[in-house]
Amino acid sequence: MMELIHSGASPFVRMALVTAHETGMVDQITLKTVTTTAVDVAPEAAAANPLGKIPALVRPEGATLYDSRVICRYLNARGEGDLYPDARLWEVLTLEATAHGVAEAAVLMIYEKRLRSEAEQSEAWVAAQWAKVTGALDALEARWMSHLYGPLDAGQLAVACALGYLDFRHSDRDWRAERPGLAAWFGRFAERPSMKATDPA
Repeated sequence: MMELIHSGASPFVRMALVTAHETGMVDQITLKTVTTTAVDVAPEAAAANPLGKIPALVRPEGATLYDSRVICRYLNARGEGDLYPDARLWEVLTLEATAHGVAEAAVLMIYEKRLRSEAEQSEAWVAAQWAKVTGALDALEARWMSHLYGPLDAGQLAVACALGYLDFRHSDRDWRAERPGLAAWFGRFAERPSMKATDPA
């Protein structure tokens, strides 16, 4: 059995878990739940990943893997999935990177409010992170809808997890406004069993 160093609130962990469900690998993974932040790293996370970040996938037969994109690629290969098709590989990887950027900016907004004192917090920093989110979502709405409605791939999974995190942690910001196509797509995609099984709410 493999062990996933895990926190249910992390959008990056969720990307790995959704991939595990979609590739039939979830039954080969046990979860090690940790409480960890950028300034108070869980010992288990530090032991598994020298960067102290989650997720990390501890494998009995090889080196521990970390970074959700590496883990997702590994699970897809081991489960003989087709989430990184050669014919669309660069588009899939670009979409996956876009989703990671959205999730990272959204997490940094939470860290700014939770991990820094009120006197140290910067509204300009928060606004800059949200601008990254909205810029990426606008690009998805304008240029990526046909891909999102295409055959299932890792880019779609990553985007769905990023949008789910926006709903989970930033529900006061209406990302759906002026993005009806993306909102409609996510409404459908969120009904997938893999998404329901990993919903942090």
